[in-house]
Amino acid sequence: MTVHRRFRLACLALVVACNGESLGGPGIGSSAPSLDAQVRQQIERWGVLPILPVKAQDPALVDLGRSLFFDKVLSGNRDVACASCHNPLTHLGDGQSLAVGTGGLTVGGARMLGAGRQFTPRNAPSLFNSPLGAFYMFWDGRVSGGPPGPFQTPAGLVLPGGLSGLPAAQAMIPVTNRVEMRGSPGDRDAFGNVNELAQFADTDNTAIWGAEMKRVLAISSYLLKFNAAFPGVPVGQLGFQDAANAIAAFEGQAFAKTNSPFDRYLARDDNALATDAKKGALLFFGKAQCASCHGGPLLGGVAITNAGVPQLGPGAGRLAPLDIGRDDAGQGRQPVPAFLFRAPPLRNVELTAPYMHDGVYATLEEVVRHYNNVDSALKAFDPTSLDPSVRAGYHGDPATIAMVSATLDGRLRFPLALTAEEQRQLVVFLKSLTDPSARDMGGIVPAAVPSGLTVPR
Repeated sequence: MTVHRRFRLACLALVVACNGESLGGPGIGSSAPSLDAQVRQQIERWGVLPILPVKAQDPALVDLGRSLFFDKVLSGNRDVACASCHNPLTHLGDGQSLAVGTGGLTVGGARMLGAGRQFTPRNAPSLFNSPLGAFYMFWDGRVSGGPPGPFQTPAGLVLPGGLSGLPAAQAMIPVTNRVEMRGSPGDRDAFGNVNELAQFADTDNTAIWGAEMKRVLAISSYLLKFNAAFPGVPVGQLGFQDAANAIAAFEGQAFAKTNSPFDRYLARDDNALATDAKKGALLFFGKAQCASCHGGPLLGGVAITNAGVPQLGPGAGRLAPLDIGRDDAGQGRQPVPAFLFRAPPLRNVELTAPYMHDGVYATLEEVVRHYNNVDSALKAFDPTSLDPSVRAGYHGDPATIAMVSATLDGRLRFPLALTAEEQRQLVVFLKSLTDPSARDMGGIVPAAVPSGLTVPR
């Protein structure tokens, strides 16, 4: 049973339970339940189930995917890899508010804009647990669904058959994006050669993916790796979907981190969580309403909402330079309210700052304060808290704030009235979602990749 289906069944159980019993405490005359009993009752009602072990992957497929994930050969200018924005050394994000794509510079370990370039519209989300069943990929949820049903993708984008799941579908898209990886007409690559991937029209994804495979398979080491991962498949029948499946297999093997104190608590170890973390869990699943968007086994990944986040960056969609969010996904639907973004999974969230779709908050404490009074936080946001490199991209004028507020999620229109102590306890709970092995991911970074290009570090 998939994580998403289990979440839907658990939500149905929640509705039944709510119809038959108050969410308040025990009935008159009964003794007050213990703290653990209260926490476990709330956890069960929100469909938070133990995550099943990840299915073992073919070692040859994982090996191929690892090389591709770290190899800049996939970018038009041969200067960025998947790992440039999803770096294990920065917990599978890049540690920046807005990601820097092709044409950037690395200074002191941080990515900076190159001449004539702009930031991507959004924060680079961490890939922790990405293969475990989140229903949406990307901040605007532009890719969803998938096997056994069809993928839902932006209008005009047709994915090839044979993709293993959402992570593989996601891997097909950044290589087609000019700002992220593909580059612009006239660009020259790291060796001074013309960037041939930039010559194709933005709608000609099939040609882009074909040119990617021509590049990769021209490298003898990659040809050997593809033959090992896809034995019996003629070279002429290999497509970029096979590369994407390999990348997804590597991510599934390397990025699943599910041994946090909270996971151990789900496995019935009452001592796995400290008292403050348990009190924070009660708030998370109760008064603070966090679980209404961040429910299910992954604590998120299945909801799209307007959380009243301050607007930052070059923008995307029909309201650029504002970022319209879900409406920008362009899947042929009727227009949806502006400023809707995915509520991301929260496991290992302690490690994945900065937060929100545009990285406007540097700490979990700031995030909790935002949700405690969204209206106040949106109006009083201080752009001097941002890195100077992105500060000029803040859109804090009254008209923008009014537009964001107009479609704010109804659950956030009134203050939560959390005390300072309750906010602290919420943060303690969020930190209990960290798997200790996620703190140091440097061991999965290869020393070299088949192209011979430098590995992001």
